[in-house]
Amino acid sequence: MQEISEASSEQQGDERWEQEVLKPDLKRQGERKVRFQTVSLEDVNRLYSPADISRIDYAIDLAFPGQFPYTRGIHATGYRGKLWTMRQFAGFSTPEETNTRFKYLLKEGQTGVSVAYDLPALMGCDADSPLAEGEVGKCGVAVSSLADMEALFDGIPLEKVTVSQTINAPASVFLAMYLVVAEKQGAGWKKISGTLQNDILKEYIAQKEWIYPIRSAMKLVIDTFEFCTNHVPRYNPISVSGYHIREAGATALQELAFTLHDGIEYVE
Repeated sequence: MQEISEASSEQQGDERWEQEVLKPDLKRQGERKVRFQTVSLEDVNRLYSPADISRIDYAIDLAFPGQFPYTRGIHATGYRGKLWTMRQFAGFSTPEETNTRFKYLLKEGQTGVSVAYDLPALMGCDADSPLAEGEVGKCGVAVSSLADMEALFDGIPLEKVTVSQTINAPASVFLAMYLVVAEKQGAGWKKISGTLQNDILKEYIAQKEWIYPIRSAMKLVIDTFEFCTNHVPRYNPISVSGYHIREAGATALQELAFTLHDGIEYVE
């Protein structure tokens, strides 16, 4: 009975606002004759109030932190328990120059490393390939070999610093080189952590940096899942990325739909 009474009171409040505030304002200055919508073409109401909140089912639509549907985060304590990792996406020119940049960022308080690779690396090309001309080290760091990877992480303790690698089509190759560098440092595979982007489906959908037929590419992605599960359990073998799809022209709703379906497809 109390809930019904509260809902009724909130509805009356909305109606009072319309009569006492909205109507005089509309009469005085009117309203633009356009349809107000979000980028996903959802209509935007003129007013949102407690009456709208009372219409949701708390257990289904909101629930508690750390519980399905996780609208309030996947951890019960949120960032009270652990701060998020702070990484600036960085990478340019040679591995040595980017290594200097990484060390500077870590010195200034960054808590992880996020590697930006150049376009030839993203496309699986060596820096001396004719296809790489004009693009080497331009939009990220040039890495063509294990020696480059060693120079990139020289003096950076991979057992203590989490590393995110934004690489997709040749992700399995870069993961292999990264693991060899960690091994040479004496870092145990079961202790290192970080994330490999490794999201090939969004490449076919939006970003277009793919180099293998799709079935073979998907097999490589799933192989990294299996390998990391068995040998590098703290390293995330994928980061399903939707923002590329949005930037390629999708609405927010389409971005979410493609991203969720990509995740489902990897699992299946």
